[in-house]
Amino acid sequence: MSIALPRRRVIPGFGLTMGFTLLYLGLVFLIPVGAFLLYTTTMSWETFWNAVTQRQVVASYKLSFGGSLIAATINLVFGALVAWVLVRYRFPGKRLVDALVDLPFALPTAVAGIALVTLYASSGWVGQYLELFGIRVAYTQLGVIVALTYIGLPFVVRTVQPVLEDLEAEWEEASASLGADRLTTVRRVILPALLPALLTGYALAFARALGEYGSVVFISGNLPFRTEITPLLIVAKAEQYDYHGAAAIGTVMLLAAFLMLLVINGLQWWTSRRHG
Repeated sequence: MSIALPRRRVIPGFGLTMGFTLLYLGLVFLIPVGAFLLYTTTMSWETFWNAVTQRQVVASYKLSFGGSLIAATINLVFGALVAWVLVRYRFPGKRLVDALVDLPFALPTAVAGIALVTLYASSGWVGQYLELFGIRVAYTQLGVIVALTYIGLPFVVRTVQPVLEDLEAEWEEASASLGADRLTTVRRVILPALLPALLTGYALAFARALGEYGSVVFISGNLPFRTEITPLLIVAKAEQYDYHGAAAIGTVMLLAAFLMLLVINGLQWWTSRRHG
């Protein structure tokens, strides 16, 4: 009769590390968010509803959520293309291009906003030529989308890139040898393998864009009902000592972001189950 020996782990200490994990999550996330939601509950329903349904606030919701969705969708397409080029091709300056993808991570958002204004203002290096075609970027909703696209691109690229590196090129060659055209290969071979990573990158880019403040505040112009984003409105409420109004608007943003991420993660789980 053999006696089962306790299984030894390479790195022991699950109880200690799990305790530190829960402590860290509690201090950094659970306690602040819980206190924030608890503060919101001190408001009456009428006060909360009036704060989150003002015309100016609703207009900021439309721009923040709509702009974030558009920017994340743009990054979904072009981020996948950038990741594909960096993984599948060799060309001079590849390392430089790969490093530039991470620039939005390292560059302060305020500096990014000033740089975008310098480029896309009416007298800017790019904006002066766009003006010839009647296209204005700075101080418009288009400028907000440009800023949100800029800060969200690395999330899609860095999420898709490792999956592409693990996806051997032999799969594409095998598909071609069986008579599949390029579109069929992309649709039946490449896209199913990349879809979970694409959805993850999309969710990260959307969440990052939804809370962006520094780069947008310079290029948007902060015009009420036109280019005013919700994070800016929250800051304005707090500066006016309207903490209840700021908390109410922040709660709506928090719940909406959680809902969107839940839906996207549900889609990711479904695609993983469907495609194995």
